[in-house]
Amino acid sequence: MSEKKKKGFVDFRLLRKVISLAKPFRKQFNLAIALAIFLAVIGPARPWLAQIAVDRYILEFNLNGLINICILMIMLLVAESILKYFFIMLSRWVGNSVVNLLRVKVFDHLLHLRLKYFDRTPIGTSTTRTINDVEAINEVFSEGIITMIADLLTILVIIVAMALMDWRLTLVSLSVFPILIYATYIFKEGIKRSFQEVRNQVAALNAFLQEHITGMRVVQIFNSEKRELEKFKIINAAHRKANIQSIWYFSLFFPIVEIVSALAIGLMVWWGANAVMKDFTTIGTLTGFILYLTMLFRPLRVLADKFNTLQMGVVAADRVFELLDRKEFISNDGILEAKNISGDVKFENVWFAYDQENYVLRNVSLHIESGKTLAIVGATGAGKSSVINLLSRFYEINQGKIFIDKKDIREYDLHSLRSTISVVMQDVFLFSGSILDNIRLRNENISRDSIINAAKMIGAHEFIMRLPNGYDFNVMERGGTLSQGQRQIISFIRALVFNPSILVLDEATSSIDTESEQLIQHAIETLIEGRTSIVIAHRLSTIQKADKIIVLDKGELKESGTHDELISKNGLYKQLYDLQFKKEEAA
Repeated sequence: MSEKKKKGFVDFRLLRKVISLAKPFRKQFNLAIALAIFLAVIGPARPWLAQIAVDRYILEFNLNGLINICILMIMLLVAESILKYFFIMLSRWVGNSVVNLLRVKVFDHLLHLRLKYFDRTPIGTSTTRTINDVEAINEVFSEGIITMIADLLTILVIIVAMALMDWRLTLVSLSVFPILIYATYIFKEGIKRSFQEVRNQVAALNAFLQEHITGMRVVQIFNSEKRELEKFKIINAAHRKANIQSIWYFSLFFPIVEIVSALAIGLMVWWGANAVMKDFTTIGTLTGFILYLTMLFRPLRVLADKFNTLQMGVVAADRVFELLDRKEFISNDGILEAKNISGDVKFENVWFAYDQENYVLRNVSLHIESGKTLAIVGATGAGKSSVINLLSRFYEINQGKIFIDKKDIREYDLHSLRSTISVVMQDVFLFSGSILDNIRLRNENISRDSIINAAKMIGAHEFIMRLPNGYDFNVMERGGTLSQGQRQIISFIRALVFNPSILVLDEATSSIDTESEQLIQHAIETLIEGRTSIVIAHRLSTIQKADKIIVLDKGELKESGTHDELISKNGLYKQLYDLQFKKEEAA
């Protein structure tokens, strides 16, 4: 955004982009604008009728005429109230409909962003964009642009009506307007800066809360409550300071409007009273002007608040559009369907870095024959999990090629490719809901019977049935009502029911108890038969039967072979094996 645009009343380019969101609801939006115009015209008619009532009927003691004009004013007021009801309903309906579509669009966009975006973006920031910022855009329609148009039209019609009634009295009444215009300009500049800061602080607050509530177990384990509370106090104080700054502008602006309003009415009464005595104007005109000025300053006061709403909405929209403009997607140009593949996997001179500089895989070449099991071992940070991330195309390689069934994985449709690979992660994530829903991820094509059969194959059916409601047991957020071992078993069933051609186990037995490991080990031995399997192993004792084992060290493939072959080489694998064996023996 250029400096020129920053200093303007509002970024009209952004505003047009926000208004374009209402295109699917063009008829309702246009009807709301039409109602705004109509209300702006009929609203100022009441002071004009009041002027007629005073001059023609009250001062002339014409009771019948006064009754008729009072009835007319009541009918006008009723009509205005009915139209205002439909105007408010329509403007709110448009705003909520826009938010409904936009929020779905933002979430859909987030669903398809590559994982690299989530690696460097706090969860709270994305939450703020999807909820708070989108809701602020709702206010642009329900409280912002449409009502601002109505208020501006009302002000314009009132000024024209005043000028037609008495142009000299109008000039006297509006002589204080330069003060109001200058005050509004200062208010506008200050409130814009303060609300940008408010949005920044809201995002920071959401990010901090999201992270610390999610990691509350770690906070309490390490007795860090006081330290984290002090950090929260600092962030919360910055949020309060930003809000108080905006409140300060309001507390200063509204009294100025009241003073200018009183000054305008005072000048008008002083000049008008002299004009009445000199027969330059009438008492009815004076009465109408008092009503007009009251009507004029009411939208002027509200207009400042509407501008605040508009500014908030435009600032929020800028953030939402910035997110939507991110094109951090994994390209999906492939047309091949990954159906009935045998699972032959080959890495050919693969180089990969998460940040385009520090390579975590360096010139890695490996081959997994269809139906065979490959185990990957190495120290933490050696690049083991990166192999899996690249195979499923969660990240793009920098150099080299990856093949499945002798086809470059980029030739496969992305969704089809991922549907043929099942992954069991070390850190299992379960969603709020039943065990059944967490296993099939709400895929209605996966039947309850197939889930039960998969659980029986693993040996998990009995433990699930012991839970209240069995497969309908609610695991709560992140699976908090289950142990780590139970969550791991459920994730294993989840992987199996999708019947993958390639099964990946990413240190799936590293964080569970011996009994659960025996369950999974039994399932692995049964289910990897005839299926290509990749096992990232923490416990080397679990992979001794693998068809091939590769050893990674600092992103490079150092050794390859069976367990016995690698032991006989007396190399890096032998060192890792002996070190772990001694630890287990000592334990």
